[in-house]
Amino acid sequence: MRFLISAIAYDPIVRIRIGPLSLSPHGIGIAVGFLVGIYAFFLPGMRKAGISEDHAYGIVMRVLVGALVGTRLFYVLNHLSEFESPLDWFKVWEGGLTLLGGMTGAVVLSYLYCRGRKIPYFKVSDQAMPGLAAGLIFGRLGDLVIADHLGKTTNFILGFRCPTPAIVGETVGSPCPAGQVVHQTALYDLLVAAGLLALMLFLRRKDLFAGAMTMTFGAIYGTARLVEDFLRADKTIFGLTGSQWTGLLAALYCLYVLAVRRESPAWGMAGAEADAGESADSATEEGPGGEEIAVARAEETTPESN
Repeated sequence: MRFLISAIAYDPIVRIRIGPLSLSPHGIGIAVGFLVGIYAFFLPGMRKAGISEDHAYGIVMRVLVGALVGTRLFYVLNHLSEFESPLDWFKVWEGGLTLLGGMTGAVVLSYLYCRGRKIPYFKVSDQAMPGLAAGLIFGRLGDLVIADHLGKTTNFILGFRCPTPAIVGETVGSPCPAGQVVHQTALYDLLVAAGLLALMLFLRRKDLFAGAMTMTFGAIYGTARLVEDFLRADKTIFGLTGSQWTGLLAALYCLYVLAVRRESPAWGMAGAEADAGESADSATEEGPGGEEIAVARAEETTPESN
């Protein structure tokens, strides 16, 4: 028997109303993704890497603030002509966020925190990659629930059939031609994120140079966003969207580090020397029975012979 699936069709849930409260599944997905990424992956990774709990939570706060600022800032810069007043820049409840802008803001603030405290940045960022992938998965699940980030019309089997009527904010999460099939780029991004999570968990067990996981993630996800945005109808700058330019530059740099340098970039290893020195100073030897053997630091003196 032959089955033919022409498109994915379902009724999006744009808002969840509980009494006077009106919640967005999209926002719920982002919040759950952030918490899962932090508590299931990032904080355990910090403990394993020897980063103190105070520093770990300090980094988390910088990531949160950087993501909130960056996700709106990058959108405003890419759509500046669409705002009538600078006050409109701050009306986030009207929509207008960009994922890669949030990632960039999180990277900048967390890097500055690590550099100021002489913590090797790649020691932190590598541990963050599995959590970032997990967070993306939950965030994209929220996008799928409300049918957000819909793209151009298509006959692709994984396309989404727009509801009738298609009213943004009521029956669908983003502009969509009623009854037609369009690319569901959030689904594509979800599949990429799931693959990245599996890959990051695999690479975490390997002996790689510091930053290799970060660069691998950046190369793959940057390339994915470059391709995905060709399927969306968005404002372009010199032929590419803002997310595509960000993804392209990130992917090129990460591929350069992985394929050409094949070592940790110096900018992400500030503080590594001090960290290694402290480890060496506190090192002790253990004998067969587990007892500590003090390492002599004074020069051995011997009597001179005539």
